[in-house]
Parts: sequence; structure tokens; C-alpha cells
Amino acid sequence: MILTRVYPAADAPIDLDAADARDRLADLYRPPREDWLRLNLIGSVSGSATGSDGTSETLTNPADRALLGVIRTLSEVVLVGAASVRAEGYFVPRRAALAVVTSTGDLTGHRITSTGQRGPLIVLCPGSSAAMARATVEDPDALVIPVPDTGGMLAAADIVSALRSAGFRSIVAEGGPILAAHLLAGEVVDEVCLTTSPVLNGASIPLFGSSEFTARPLELTQLLVDNASGLYARWRATR
Repeated sequence: MILTRVYPAADAPIDLDAADARDRLADLYRPPREDWLRLNLIGSVSGSATGSDGTSETLTNPADRALLGVIRTLSEVVLVGAASVRAEGYFVPRRAALAVVTSTGDLTGHRITSTGQRGPLIVLCPGSSAAMARATVEDPDALVIPVPDTGGMLAAADIVSALRSAGFRSIVAEGGPILAAHLLAGEVVDEVCLTTSPVLNGASIPLFGSSEFTARPLELTQLLVDNASGLYARWRATR
């Protein structure tokens, strides 16, 4: 598959099978500073976070997966919601931590896999839910980090502060929609990396959920296209 940058300036195409493809993509996606939180999401043209199988798997393609790997490599921790590790299933990344946010601490039914040489597994939850998290994550090496809460709700700023206090400065959040909207509403997001899959479908699960939040202006900083009509945008969140 071929990726071509078309904005801010046209660039030489990147053949994903080429030996230097990963390095070239890393140069295009390197964060501008150490403290950086980006959302990395995929959606259909109609704004659905899922494809025909009810997950993002039927929206993704080799280019999207290549960018996912590069963005994870450039991050210290991958942040996801508890619903995502149930619906999508997650491997703990090789070169980054995986942090799961849960307001109840109940991770029963999760599909987290940690085998071989992997990063640490972290659970972020209210202090009152820590015991439940330890019991249901089913990984004795998992690190449970209590986060201040208000009636079980975790503020976006407190989630980020907990990760930064644990030494994780570069964060990529991969959803799901509820977590993505929560982080945007909390104004802690520096950048949205959005893959647009070239399909129209029913938006049964909107990309940012169904909750309203204050509009955030965005600035397009980069746009790539592939030879199968996929779009890969970097949007800077302005304040």
C-alpha cells in the first residue's frame, strides 16, 4: 500500500513495504514536545466508530495499522476505556504501557492479552474501586493507580495527571467514543489523529459517542492519502 502526504506540502509517496517506511512515518508523526496527548481514532465517512462486525476491525487496513504502530512507538502509554478492552480486545503493546480507565473497577470480561516482551499494564480507577480492579484484571503484575473521583466519575485532567505522575508524558488515547469525548470535553487533548475509512455505513456507534460537549476548534496540520481512498489527518486542538 502507498501513502502520500498532500498537506501541508506534497511529498514523495511512501511504500509501506519499503525498508525506510517506518522511519519516514515516524518523522511525520513525531510529537512536537514531550508532554503530548493525542487521540488516534478511525471512523467511516458517515462518522461511525465501527464497521459491519461491530468493531473497528472492518474499517482498518494495512496503512492504518502501520500508522497505529508508529504512533504507539512514539508514545509512552496507550490509554483506552474499559468498554474497548471488552469489545475490541487488546494486546499490551511491546514498547508502551497499556492504561485502562474504569469508573467501577470491574474489568470482568476484558480481552487484554499480555504475552512475551510487553510493556506494563495499568488500571486507572477510583480508590474505592481498586480492590475490584485487582480482582478482575486477572494479572498479578498489573499496576492499579487510584484517581480522585467525584461520585465515581474521573475528571479528564485527573486521568492525565495520574499518568504523568507515574512518568508517562507522551500519551495516545485510542477510545472508545465515550473516553474520546470525555478527554475532548476536559480540554486535555493536544491533537486528533483521525483515519477516515472510505465507506458509508450506519453510524450506530458515533465516533465521539452521543454526549454533547463544547465545540473545539481544530487546525489541520497534515493530511495523507492512500491508494485505496483512505484519509489520515492530524488535527491540532487549539485553545
